Amino acid sequence: MDDFRLTCPIPIQQYPHVTLAHGGGGRLMHQLIEKMFASAFDVGKERERHDGATLDLPPGRAVVTTDSFVVRPLFFPGGDIGKLAVCGTVNDLIMCGARPLFLTAGFIIEEGLPMETLWAVVVSMQKAAEEADVRIVTGDTKVVDKGKGDGLFINTSGLGVVERNLSVGPSEVRPGDVILLNGDIARHGMAVMAVREGLAFESRIDSDCAPLAGAVFSMLDSGADIHCMRDCTRGGLASVLVEIAESSGCAIRIEERRISVRDDVRGACEILGFDPLYVANEGRFVTFVPRASSDRALAALRKHPLGREASIIGEVGARGTGLVTLTTSIGSSRIVDMLSGEQLPRIC
Repeated sequence: MDDFRLTCPIPIQQYPHVTLAHGGGGRLMHQLIEKMFASAFDVGKERERHDGATLDLPPGRAVVTTDSFVVRPLFFPGGDIGKLAVCGTVNDLIMCGARPLFLTAGFIIEEGLPMETLWAVVVSMQKAAEEADVRIVTGDTKVVDKGKGDGLFINTSGLGVVERNLSVGPSEVRPGDVILLNGDIARHGMAVMAVREGLAFESRIDSDCAPLAGAVFSMLDSGADIHCMRDCTRGGLASVLVEIAESSGCAIRIEERRISVRDDVRGACEILGFDPLYVANEGRFVTFVPRASSDRALAALRKHPLGREASIIGEVGARGTGLVTLTTSIGSSRIVDMLSGEQLPRIC
């Protein structure tokens, strides 16, 4: 009996092995980034949790970003891994206030992948690059043994330039800012999940995958003062808002009735037990603007096809707590936090 020890069978914070949840956009992914990569690469405390790194390169500023795509299945309603790779990387540049210019593309191909499948992905990437007005200028291919690559993985890096004298990021968020969302949420994750699980609904759910340059630059061209932008990909709207609240130190309040979720998407989420706030998007983003600029920014956003359903979903409160709270449709209030585990693996 002397050797008896009471130990928790499921350690909450420390994991001896990587889990799927470490790539899900929630609390574990952020712990992995902070404790493993950020500390090893000595990126410094002055960095921000943003979608790319802004570099001061004479005569101006450039933004560089990189991303990898492991979506399963490779093709889904509204997109595929190729379109996703282009749009995802382009959008990360745009969220930093940069105009995307160039992309790289790295392909990890599993032995046995049909050439027709690979060609369809390549053609889709080219079409998406043309739509986003970027060039794919260099790349790499690697082939792995059958059973080792799950068909196809793609890595893309992007380079863009900041053409305006502006700085957008969590550190620019201020108490009193208004939060804009450009459309309905949770479609991408549900589109992928429906195909993966062979689910059939009354109407087909298409991914919202799209390049966001037009919508963003319409706001910037309007003269609205933009403090921060972030696309709601892995971890969904909730995780993005929590990340910004923690980085800025400001409280954030959002209203459930102002957040649009299509009826078919909401129904799918209820059937599968998912919260739409945490489901990934690939064509949705939040914008933080001073209240004085909110009408101008909203009007400009609604003129673009990707912003017709844009709405104000909340506001920024005082500094100090860094908490996100949601006022529900019945008037109650609850704290919104990042998920610890993985709600939907392999959706981007």
